[in-house]
Amino acid sequence: MTNIPRALAVSLLSSAFLLTTATAFAQSTTTTPPTTATRPTAPDQSSLPNATAPPATTTQTTGQSSTDPKVREMNQKEKDKVDRQGK
Repeated sequence: MTNIPRALAVSLLSSAFLLTTATAFAQSTTTTPPTTATRPTAPDQSSLPNATAPPATTTQTTGQSSTDPKVREMNQKEKDKVDRQGK
């Protein structure tokens, strides 16, 4: 009957010891990185426009094209359906 309290005491003491050593180990391995990193001095890339690219326009957004009348009609029907029924 005396073995149970002794086992409990040993278990508690060993867990406390392991927790304190694990915490101490974690604190000792946390170091700050060195501040001697090299930084680039000149940019590796220049921002020059492509000579063969068409000029930018304000009337037509990227990827936009004139829509076929049939496609416009189908889109309008779907918009009306969503307005009436919801998604």
